[in-house]
Amino acid sequence: MKFLKLLLVLVVFQVQAQQGGMWIPSLLKGTNEKEMKALGMKISADDIYSVNHSSLKDAVPHFDGGCTAEMISPKGLLLTNHHCGYDNIQSHSTVENDYLTNGFWAYKMEDELPNKDLTVTFIIKIEDVTNKIFDGVLNLPTESDKQKKIQQNIAAVSKSFTKEAWQDAMIRAFYDGNQYLLFVTETFKDVRLVGAPPSSIGKFGSDTDNWVWPRHTGDFSLFRIYADKNNRPAEYSKDNVPYTPKHFFPVSAKGIQENDFTMVMGYPGRTQEYLPSFAVEQIVNDLNPAKIEIRDAALKVQDGFMRKDNAIKIQYASKYAGVANYWKKWIGETKGLKKSNAVAIKKEFEKKFQERVNKAGKQAEYGTILADFERNYSDIKEYAIARDYFSEVVLRNSEILSFGYRLFQLEQIYNTRGEQAFNDRKNNLIVGFEDLYKNYSAQVDEKVFEKLIGLYATKSPNQFLPETLVNVNANSLTTAVFSTTKLTNYNGLKDLLNGDAKSVLEKLNEDSAYKLVKSIASSYQKNVAPKFDEINLKNIALQRTYMKGIMEFFPNDRIFPDANSTLRVTYGKVKGYKPSDAVVYEPVSYLDGVIEKYVPGDYEFDVPSKLIDLYNNKDYGNYADKNGKMPLAFIATNHTTGGNSGSPALDAKGNLIGLNFDRVWEGTMSDIYYSPEICRNIMVDTRYILFIIDKYAGAKNLIDEMTIVYPKSQKAK
Repeated sequence: MKFLKLLLVLVVFQVQAQQGGMWIPSLLKGTNEKEMKALGMKISADDIYSVNHSSLKDAVPHFDGGCTAEMISPKGLLLTNHHCGYDNIQSHSTVENDYLTNGFWAYKMEDELPNKDLTVTFIIKIEDVTNKIFDGVLNLPTESDKQKKIQQNIAAVSKSFTKEAWQDAMIRAFYDGNQYLLFVTETFKDVRLVGAPPSSIGKFGSDTDNWVWPRHTGDFSLFRIYADKNNRPAEYSKDNVPYTPKHFFPVSAKGIQENDFTMVMGYPGRTQEYLPSFAVEQIVNDLNPAKIEIRDAALKVQDGFMRKDNAIKIQYASKYAGVANYWKKWIGETKGLKKSNAVAIKKEFEKKFQERVNKAGKQAEYGTILADFERNYSDIKEYAIARDYFSEVVLRNSEILSFGYRLFQLEQIYNTRGEQAFNDRKNNLIVGFEDLYKNYSAQVDEKVFEKLIGLYATKSPNQFLPETLVNVNANSLTTAVFSTTKLTNYNGLKDLLNGDAKSVLEKLNEDSAYKLVKSIASSYQKNVAPKFDEINLKNIALQRTYMKGIMEFFPNDRIFPDANSTLRVTYGKVKGYKPSDAVVYEPVSYLDGVIEKYVPGDYEFDVPSKLIDLYNNKDYGNYADKNGKMPLAFIATNHTTGGNSGSPALDAKGNLIGLNFDRVWEGTMSDIYYSPEICRNIMVDTRYILFIIDKYAGAKNLIDEMTIVYPKSQKAK
């Protein structure tokens, strides 16, 4: 009997240890559901995903194409991160009416602010269409032919799939192209800003604390979805009414404890969990260091201007945050991959893979995969580095170069598709550039350009450089470009684009910034892109076969598909961790930490006086813990990545306990290699969110429309 009890304990422990993974919600029944229940979940897989009745998936939309959100009331009230709503908060902000600094709260629905082009998309159902997508594919002679046929099949199936007129169908690849799922979706286009704390709460700690634990950021904002009278998606109209969701989450004020079950649902953007060791080595040693150096240079310039000029601070707030986010992430990712010995672990796995291939006698299908990977990643190295320099300098971080590249693409459209297509794109560019120039400072960009063009000319593989950058003096080139180009202001841009195609192209090819961009882009397109694409296509085919082999030879392993911005479920536990020797982190942070970090007037660590008063008076309403402290954030072992920002963190019964917004720095490697020992996601505690809405903002109207779950011993005040 003692032996049986011990065996049962061991079995339960093994199941409980299974954490991490990004699982498809329609496929949770079976092993995943058993693991989740062993960890403490009290609901069923059918409660999470169902097409027959409302389920948790109906409360978790994709927010603005890059974040996640959750419904928290029957009146379309939506919760997401402050940094996810940042662009929209910024768009309503001016120096005189600065919602970024002061916050915004709508105390009645008439005060809610519409947001141009902001969309929210719900998943209606998920269906496997793998056989339809592979129809006529497998016997084609080349990988290029296969990819072309797959895209044709995707277009055909998407178009013919039965759905309602207001719905869309999208198809995504899973398991590196071994499976295809179709998602029926509904996209709402009337989404209005309801509430946002000041940046001193919603962005507290800013870039210093980004990717760091303990964290003290109240990273949340509130929006509301509006629909037509039939509760269907509609363009903005004053006649629209608040959307009635199929499901919304009760918001928990009960609190959490270490080892509590946690589930996060959302739209993780991209992971590469099954990359071979050769690819990971290249990321750690070559690609990440190059990108980090470029962004570090850009950030230092922007930060210097933002600290001195409030108008520039507002202009560049969102851009700076976007650049800084992945700059710091890549630093932590590299550190974590080295610390966890990820390359060595992958090499050991590859050894086992090869042994199982040989044992199964399947050398013809899988025997050369690893050797081919090694050769391909060696061959692609210089092209991959050059590609990252082009992407980071020209497309992302030097604005005048990115403006010029859009115009270079316009010239290419004329050359390939003629004047009508040219004019259509030109008119769209003129409209789009107006918004870009509103948040543009030539003064800032000139200094960024000087730093980055110097790095491009000296650090990018010199065999691919255009003549314009060979032995160039960055300072002289910068002066020559910025003193003569018309691309430093919107009127100059409109002047360049005024006229027919011939006159526009003549003017563009006389502009100093455009000529430089054209030389860089032409050299890249001729010398880098074709070879990179050729080798990368080989790796895509290899990766698909490698993934097929992994699933075949390791059938009992927990193999989940890489993230691809589709709805996923990840589960784990509230858990502290030990990042290094003699350092142990508790799983919960408190408002006390905000006060400890407080620096009056500081860009990152200032604190609103009202929040200080609430703290000093311990005026926490119903939201303090049993010890009278105000919980702020917590960490858990959920496997998340970019795109999970704004994801709901749920308890064992499906109540909202937190709002996912970050990961610990040491665990950002989870995009490539997940370790439950190191990887932690960071969430704002719902008690802090409720406290800020209620006690700080006094937005009782919002509290009243939520369903709040209080501890049994406590009633709403």
